[in-house]
Amino acid sequence: MVSSGKAEATATDRLRITEIFYSLQGEARSVGWPTVFIRLTGCPLRCGYCDTSYAFQGGEWVTFDEILHEVARYNTRHVTVTGGEPLAQKPCLSLLTRLCDAGYQVSLETSGALDVSAVDSRVVKVMDIKTPASGEVDKNLESNLQYLTTQDQVKFVLCDRQDYDWAVALIQQHALADKSEVLFSPVHGQLDARQLADWILADQLPVRFQIQLHKLLWGDEAGR
Repeated sequence: MVSSGKAEATATDRLRITEIFYSLQGEARSVGWPTVFIRLTGCPLRCGYCDTSYAFQGGEWVTFDEILHEVARYNTRHVTVTGGEPLAQKPCLSLLTRLCDAGYQVSLETSGALDVSAVDSRVVKVMDIKTPASGEVDKNLESNLQYLTTQDQVKFVLCDRQDYDWAVALIQQHALADKSEVLFSPVHGQLDARQLADWILADQLPVRFQIQLHKLLWGDEAGR
């Protein structure tokens, strides 16, 4: 983690950061790649299975220059901006562009509850659409679906069969598999991974099954 020491920084070139760390990407298309994670503080959602509630508050103000300097310490081209909900802080959009301009392969992990229309087109959006069992299904911003491209990914974190059926219906309604890659992931400790795999195969769904690599490697304490 880096600390902010530049009094001259304005509200438009700094962000409240919970942590910056280097690890293996645990999910989505770039799973397994050594990646720098920038975890922004704050989130307007309260999903029942959230494993990063420590990022809801606190954090430190860090300037863009300091963030870029910290990221450059690691010999990787992969950077993920996550949260919390990163887009809850408006300057996040400018940080994403700065990272892309610096030559990094940038992904944004977002709930899909906040407008993604202004996200830099070079950024891979990983949109975590909320299911009924998350407790936050009403927060989904349906208009965000029109901004998905083939480089983006839509993720469904599933707690039970009801979540699965709901996600399948949404995929069909919006032809999501034709717009972007679709990911199905079981909530760790709630839905048996093998059961989800069997459902996907039985229905011949055009989705990618995934489990969280970091949970396998480092256990429940790994919220990455």
